Amino acid sequence: MKRNNICKFPSSSAIGGTISVSRFVKETDESVMTSKCRLDSHRMILVVEGNGQFVINQDLYNVEQGTLLFVFADDELALFSGSPIYIYIDYLGARANDLHRRFDITPLTRAYGGFDGLIPLWQESLARASDKTVDLATESILLYTFSRLSNTTSEKNGIIGRIAEITEQDFGDPDLTLSKIAESLCYHPKYLSHLFKEKMSMSYSEYLRSVRLKYAVTLFDHGIDSIKNVALLSGFSDPLYFSKVFKDNIGVSPKSYIKNKSGNKSGINE
Repeated sequence: MKRNNICKFPSSSAIGGTISVSRFVKETDESVMTSKCRLDSHRMILVVEGNGQFVINQDLYNVEQGTLLFVFADDELALFSGSPIYIYIDYLGARANDLHRRFDITPLTRAYGGFDGLIPLWQESLARASDKTVDLATESILLYTFSRLSNTTSEKNGIIGRIAEITEQDFGDPDLTLSKIAESLCYHPKYLSHLFKEKMSMSYSEYLRSVRLKYAVTLFDHGIDSIKNVALLSGFSDPLYFSKVFKDNIGVSPKSYIKNKSGNKSGINE
C-alpha cells in the first residue's frame, strides 16, 4: 500500500532565539526509514500508527502507536523492523539542551510510551500548517510536547509498579529478566535498570531474588520438603545454586531450615 509523506520546512524558526526548528515531517517511506542516517539535529519522533523497532547507535528500541522517541544530534538512526508511521520534528539550540536536562531526557531515557493523546494534535497541526504558519505550528507542538513530559515522575512510579506486578506474576520463570520485561513494556533495559535502582535502592536482580526466596520460604513453611521442587517452583533452574543463595540470604541451608521447622532430621528430600 502506498503511503504519502508530508514534509514541511520552516524557513526561519527560533523560539526565544535559542531553539531552531528545521523540519516537521510525517514519514511513511520505508526505504527512507531503513536507510541509516546520522542526524545533524535533535529529533522528536511520535509514532502515530503501527509498531516496529528502531536502531539508534546499535541499540534497539521497540516502538508502537503512542511512543515518543528522542534522537540526539550525531546519533545514527534507522528502522530495524516493522512498518510504523511516525511524525517527527527536527530542532537544535541551547534551550533545547536545557529542556533535555530539565526533563531528564538522555540516551537512557529517550523512549516514552502512552502518548497516544498527542497523535490527533500532531496530525492536525502538520496537515493544517501553511508556509506562513508552519514555524508557529512546529514551535507550539514542540513546546507543548515537552510540557507533557512534566508528568513523567508519576509515569516512572507507574513503571516501577508494573515491573513489580510482572515480577510477582512471572518469578517462577527461570528465564525472567529485566531485559525481557523492558521489551514487553517498550522501554530500554538500561533505562529500566537505572530507574529501578534509583526508586527501589536495589538492583532488579536483587529484587527478583528476594521475591523468589520469599516464595521458597512460604513453600517450606507449608510442608513442601523437596528442595529440588521448591527451587524449580521458585524460579531457580539449578537446585545447588538455589541452596547457596538460600543460605547466603536466609542464614541457614534449605536442609537446616526444613529440619528446624519440622523438628525431624530425616525425611528431607533432595
